[in-house]
Amino acid sequence: MTEVRSTQPLTEPTGVVVPSSVPTHWYNLAADLPSPCPPPLHPGTQQPLGPEDLTPLFPMALIQQEVTTERWVEIPQTVREIYARWRPSPLIRADRLERFLGTPAKIFYKYEGVSPAGSHKPNTAVAQAYYNAVEGTRKLTTETGAGQWGASLSLACSLLGLECEVWQVRASYDQKPYRRFQMETYGGVCHPSPSDLTEAGRAMLAADPQTTGSLGMAISEAVEVAARDPEAHYALGSVLNHVLLHQSVIGIEALEQLDSIGERADVVFGCAGGGSNLAGLSFPFIGRNLRDGATTKVVACEPAACPSLTQGEYRYDHGDVAGLTPLLKMHTLGKDFVPPPIHAGGLRYHGMAPMVSHALELGLLTATAVEQDDAFRAGIEFARAEGIIPAPESTHALAAAMAHARAATTEETIVIGLSGNGVLDLVAYEDYL
Repeated sequence: MTEVRSTQPLTEPTGVVVPSSVPTHWYNLAADLPSPCPPPLHPGTQQPLGPEDLTPLFPMALIQQEVTTERWVEIPQTVREIYARWRPSPLIRADRLERFLGTPAKIFYKYEGVSPAGSHKPNTAVAQAYYNAVEGTRKLTTETGAGQWGASLSLACSLLGLECEVWQVRASYDQKPYRRFQMETYGGVCHPSPSDLTEAGRAMLAADPQTTGSLGMAISEAVEVAARDPEAHYALGSVLNHVLLHQSVIGIEALEQLDSIGERADVVFGCAGGGSNLAGLSFPFIGRNLRDGATTKVVACEPAACPSLTQGEYRYDHGDVAGLTPLLKMHTLGKDFVPPPIHAGGLRYHGMAPMVSHALELGLLTATAVEQDDAFRAGIEFARAEGIIPAPESTHALAAAMAHARAATTEETIVIGLSGNGVLDLVAYEDYL
């Protein structure tokens, strides 16, 4: 493969005109929580982590964002300029879907599939690549499930002059070859996980040569490679506080867009795997509930095949199989859990973001589990009504929201997070059809 890389890293403002509707700050729910999240623990000492414990993996700016309790964190101008290529993303009234469902409810969807990579993931990929580029990092490593995150980080690294190496869960690597092609087009390198390139991968293959992989396995491999390379850092596409912070642009925009037409959301539905899409959409709504007494309900929609919120235990657990990552207090199915190879690869994670898990424990949101067939049925109905083929992950939110709308007897306003498009996931739809 011929490597073509950008020669002009965008680490300084380029003079691009940024629309005033692109958010200037990220929102941090930690500032409004009635009680703080339990701290992450060092995997060796079991004591709360200090900043120095994270420096082998993350730049200091992201470490500071991980622990900040400031309500608003300023978005760097360079990041805003890149966001302006697709942000603000549209909030669309699903009037044709409403007629199809025969519901008195008003349905809106916040569509993140307009990003260059086709999902919400660039919201944090660009930010993480920016802070790493400023600190002088040469390469980022990461894991990916369905491939949206791997493609997004590959895109961000291309724009900001970094190398990108991705470990993709074997089931998705085999199911979704076009995601790998997308990563390679952006300049990323993608390996199936588990691989024979790392000690962790070799151990997993020795234990089960036929394993379909898991995000926990892929994380172990990416962390191992980053930790042994002084010029590399690791980037995570979900779960951690700084990732949820960056994704808050989704909900910030949605609130402003609803306000501009005189609407208030009664209920918000978002798909939930690691928690970044759900948190990005819903946390600004939850913040308004806590500060202003609003009453928007939030529903996390997860796959029944990987039900961390509805069936997992709330306890400390590792984010990866090898136990290299810090211990996080979260809803978890256990780090060794290997989910069935369902098509919604972005939702096949054994744990849930600590802040999302904490919000569930505080009663700030609820959760439901959706079967894969029900999700795809909803995705097809949505595509035929609205014209957009949703990502398999997004269909879980659609299924729960459409069931809610069908049962509605009074006018209410429903907001759905459409986290990405499914144009590179058509094999999944073919299998369902």
